[in-house]
Amino acid sequence: MEEAHALLARLERIETLDRANAPAELLLPELQALVHEAEAWARRERDPDAEAAAADCASACDVVLGAAMARA
Repeated sequence: MEEAHALLARLERIETLDRANAPAELLLPELQALVHEAEAWARRERDPDAEAAAADCASACDVVLGAAMARA
C-alpha cells in the first residue's frame, strides 16, 4: 500500500508542475522517477503485464529525456 501512496504523491507533484507550466528540466525527472517506481512495484508484485508496461514507459521516458537534453 505504501507504493501506491508514493506513486500518488509523485503524480500530484507532476500535476502541480504541469499546472505551473514548469520547464521540462523539472518535469521529466519526476516522470522518470515515477516510471522507475512503477517498475519496482510491478517487479515486487510479480505481474508480467505490469512489468512489460512499466518497461515500455521507461524506454519512452528515456527517449524523451535524451531528446530534451540534446536540445538543451
